[in-house]
Amino acid sequence: MLSIIIPVYNEEKTIAEIINKVNSLPIEKEIVVVNDCSKDRTAEALRLLSFNNLKVIHHASTRGKGAALRSGLDNVTGEFVIVQEADLEYDPNDYLSLLEAINSGKADIVLGSRFAKRKTVSCLLTGLMNKLFRVKLNDCFSCYKLMRRESILGLGLKSEGFDIELEILVKAIKKGMRILEIPVSPNLRSHKEAKMIGAGDAIWAIMRIVYFKACLTQ
Repeated sequence: MLSIIIPVYNEEKTIAEIINKVNSLPIEKEIVVVNDCSKDRTAEALRLLSFNNLKVIHHASTRGKGAALRSGLDNVTGEFVIVQEADLEYDPNDYLSLLEAINSGKADIVLGSRFAKRKTVSCLLTGLMNKLFRVKLNDCFSCYKLMRRESILGLGLKSEGFDIELEILVKAIKKGMRILEIPVSPNLRSHKEAKMIGAGDAIWAIMRIVYFKACLTQ
């Protein structure tokens, strides 16, 4: 069974649609949604949904994506785990190719890589990750990371914010896990709606990459 964790914050317009898309997939699955104390009508949208395989967790305060993901991990039961963004950028239909790849036995973690669709800043940050950790990846910052439940739980994740994505990858590298990239086709939103990586975000990401290099690869 595949456990899909959906951390959500202020996605009232898309949360129902993404859950319905995930639920329509022809695979055995459970959906664990963690509402990180959204300030909009996300909680109300979630109350209107009722599926036997849907579990919804509400944080009493906003704690960050990493905290939401870890809350989700505390409640999953499937053999495999993947994290789904709630904003419709990633297409759940790509799960099928990711599952096929990990079931082949050639990888311990499968990344859904956006390749040519990535922003320039993401390319530069991926280059930094490759240089510091001696890997050859195309998209270190893809949110699609498929792993076995025992593998991701064994990483001992601690991050509260978006740096959870970096922590997962760095700890997987440290453990010598085999990483395989599979191309996915993101549905990039309009410039107005897209979550752009600004200069401040890039500097923060660089600092976190250097931090994880110093603290987690000793």
